[in-house]
Amino acid sequence: MLSEKMTIYEIGAALRRKDFSSRELTESVLDKCSRQEDRIGAYITLTENEALRQADRVDKLLAAGAELPLLAGIPLAVKDNIAVKGIPLTAGSKMLETFRPPYNAFVWDELLKAQAVLVGKSNMDEFGMGFSTENSYFKTTRNPHDLSRIPGGSSGGSAAAVAGGEAIYALGTDTGGSIRQPAAHCGVVGLRPSYGLVSRRGVSALASSMDAVGPLTRTVRDNMIVLSAISARDTKDCSSSRHVFKLDEDLLKQDGSGTKPLTGISIGWPEQCFDLELEEDVRYSLEAALKAFESLGATIKKLQIRSLNAALSAYYILMTAEAASNLGRFDGVHYGYRSPNAEKLEDLYINSRSEAFGYEVKRRILLGNFALSEEYYEDYFVKAQRVRTVVIREFAELLEDCDLLFMPVTTSTAGKIGSAPKDPVDLYRGDIFTTPVSVAGLPALSLPCGKDSQGLPIGMQLVGRQFDEALLYRVGAAYEDRHSPAFELAEVKA
Repeated sequence: MLSEKMTIYEIGAALRRKDFSSRELTESVLDKCSRQEDRIGAYITLTENEALRQADRVDKLLAAGAELPLLAGIPLAVKDNIAVKGIPLTAGSKMLETFRPPYNAFVWDELLKAQAVLVGKSNMDEFGMGFSTENSYFKTTRNPHDLSRIPGGSSGGSAAAVAGGEAIYALGTDTGGSIRQPAAHCGVVGLRPSYGLVSRRGVSALASSMDAVGPLTRTVRDNMIVLSAISARDTKDCSSSRHVFKLDEDLLKQDGSGTKPLTGISIGWPEQCFDLELEEDVRYSLEAALKAFESLGATIKKLQIRSLNAALSAYYILMTAEAASNLGRFDGVHYGYRSPNAEKLEDLYINSRSEAFGYEVKRRILLGNFALSEEYYEDYFVKAQRVRTVVIREFAELLEDCDLLFMPVTTSTAGKIGSAPKDPVDLYRGDIFTTPVSVAGLPALSLPCGKDSQGLPIGMQLVGRQFDEALLYRVGAAYEDRHSPAFELAEVKA
């Protein structure tokens, strides 16, 4: 029988037992979309016909006795900066409102091999620049747990789709926290993989040295299944690593019955993270999670991340500089929006970009071009690169003394729509826990660890050594088995 609480592993087993078909599963997800999408706004483009066609193909293969991957026939959402051939890719921007890619992103090709079912392209902050999904040109996405609040960003549409039952899982991208923060705010599991573990080819670039594609799911084990499907060597992506994540079959089948499953694991706890104006409910949940890890056999080690504040500053210099460079290709000539109000070529460039880019994108382009200018290049961009080296070395040293780090994801639960600070510096400081990990190129798993007094989800993040996602999943699953309630869809109210 189809249940809204089922995991990917359980759904896959049920499909093979013929408890229900992929079409029935897909229709149930599409029905959710039809009933609540006008309130949540998780999608920019829905692909109902394509989803049902893909589901029917899987049903025929299963009926013929074919051995299919775990993800076969299971509906997902794909963030709208990831190319799917022939389906609009907007990156949440007017600039790409009419763009249809003539190719697939590498990760989508990998999911096609897994016989995935595409529900649609999820909403996002324009070109990934934002923390709330309010910066989309098309719509504001709302948190399924409280429609007056943000889902986080920039992968807010993907997180909201999973939390609201409009997809079983989703793909997002994370440059400075864009998977981890929405996962925390929406009560789902999100992974930022090690840089290079998942190919970026066919993904609209924000900051090429920090962009990462990763999964948002209902559970830790679901997340592991999706990562194993999208992690593969891509010889056409110069940043693609030779490391490939392999599914841990033993962890997939464990039931969490061991007495002390984390014995021998040491977890580093940066004390200063708890001094940075955390909301009381967030602090309480994080402290309870630390005690839970101890009860599971882990050793907790107190430590300091000396470069925490410097890493945030370096991130915003590097990210804006890379974004300004990457977005230079949108000039109104080759593809994207072309202004009708231009008589000269220079006017075409200026008007196309001025009319099609939103305010936050323009601000970051200006900041990036300033950092790259001849006069300030050494003082800003070069110094930021030096700070990055310091951050990488410090995290490497910390992870020699412990197996992983335990950190907050955000200082608070999801804020009210429209309540963001007006000062951009205050706005950017909200990324202080997520951006250092991005600068270091490390993997980080965001998973639920409680709720506040209003029932809003709270998340924590586990940060691991490069390409050691397996340990993050092992530790996250142990916590989830004992201390995290079974996944429940958000109750979307009228």
